[in-house]
Amino acid sequence: MRKAIALAMFLASVLSSAEAIADDTSAKLFDSFDGSDFSPSGGLYYKDNAEQRSGKVEFQKQVTLDGGGALKLSVVPGCGVNSADCSERAEIWERPHLRVPYQEAVWYGFAVKFADPIPQDDHRYLIAQWKREIDPGAPGDFSPFLALRLRKGKLFATVEANHFAPVSTASKGPPARCGEGRTPVWLRPDTNQMRALVATDGNWESGDGPLFNACTDKITIIDRGNKLPAPDSGWIDFAIMTKPGPDGTGHIEIFANGLWVVTVKGYIGHNDPPLGDNQYFKFGPYRAASSTEWTLYYDDFRRSPDCTDVLRDQAACALVR
Repeated sequence: MRKAIALAMFLASVLSSAEAIADDTSAKLFDSFDGSDFSPSGGLYYKDNAEQRSGKVEFQKQVTLDGGGALKLSVVPGCGVNSADCSERAEIWERPHLRVPYQEAVWYGFAVKFADPIPQDDHRYLIAQWKREIDPGAPGDFSPFLALRLRKGKLFATVEANHFAPVSTASKGPPARCGEGRTPVWLRPDTNQMRALVATDGNWESGDGPLFNACTDKITIIDRGNKLPAPDSGWIDFAIMTKPGPDGTGHIEIFANGLWVVTVKGYIGHNDPPLGDNQYFKFGPYRAASSTEWTLYYDDFRRSPDCTDVLRDQAACALVR
């Protein structure tokens, strides 16, 4: 009888927690992945669609950040290597009713560890991305307004905006050398988009990123004196603030392993109709079609409007403006 009462109290507590965050876009979310499924307090799920069927999700305890549990996310070859417009994903999504309004500031945190072998090819690899909702039936394909990417085994971050005429354009080759207040971008006027290179790891070389051959003054970067960690450096704990602003009011902060990497401000994100009202986050391995398995581990997901819930450094949070 006592066991039955205890079980009933536990289930009531879980349901109460889930109800407390229902339809609350300002909810504080957290999932340590210590259990056998996603926590009700995390607001996360694995989206089952055709692209995701190349993915595998495992709640495991062999590789973890703190000894509890962690997610193991893998993608296996799901279509031919030369297949056009094919992608292989194992991405974890925020539940739609918890998504944050597009132009509101919100902090996200998560830890990631690259499993061996780390891909070294010149290919499309993403480990996390932030996007704007697209209304059903809307034309166009809009890239993430912020993405953490991998190319030739090197980690870098990009920010996307609507297309603006560049301040300058160089021939394709090494990334553009842009002066103060200007940022290298890859122009894509046919889709009304441009992609900015905003942060790289310490192994990035002058010949990397040849597509970023123009300069814009619509996106500005404040270098905070630290590089992104290298993918082979072990667990990387990110704390990132996102506030899209396609009208020029955008603001992004990137911290990694407690170190301030960059501040990005200006025209961030898209305002093409008929895009949706909210931003959303998804993380996990995403790539174009490939011939090998690729695995990442994730731990300690958190989301909050309050920096100190995610970065957990009051002094650093006080410096963010």
